[in-house]
Amino acid sequence: MFGSKKKKAKLNDLMAQLRPDLSRESLGVGPDFPGVAPNPLLSGDARKRNAELRTGALALGVLVDWREVNSNPRVVLMFDVETADGISFRGVADEDLTITELTRLAPGQTLPVRYRPAVMDHYVSLARDADPAHVQQLSDEIASRKRT
Repeated sequence: MFGSKKKKAKLNDLMAQLRPDLSRESLGVGPDFPGVAPNPLLSGDARKRNAELRTGALALGVLVDWREVNSNPRVVLMFDVETADGISFRGVADEDLTITELTRLAPGQTLPVRYRPAVMDHYVSLARDADPAHVQQLSDEIASRKRT
């Protein structure tokens, strides 16, 4: 009834039709990506996902691009993510940024992100609470793995 898979699929297709720049193909993710919620505050799945991401595993994401969703500004950020386990994937973060944060975005910028290893659905979130020492340790670990 409510929240059936058919309705969710239709909603994701509708969002892709309304905003082709937020389609799976445009974001560079595969068919397993559930899609960008039109309003994450009204979506139970989005609220649950965001709560899980706040406690997710730390990784590093290189900013590829972003799309402004509205003028709050709500932004969809696309990252090439590398985890401590050596897994690489395209990550998508749905974030509310300040104007100052938005003006500081630059492709190629490396930022700490959180992801859900058990789910691996391309969703990530900015790890604003990450300890800088832990981020540096992760960065060193990833860099040393690339050298060998």
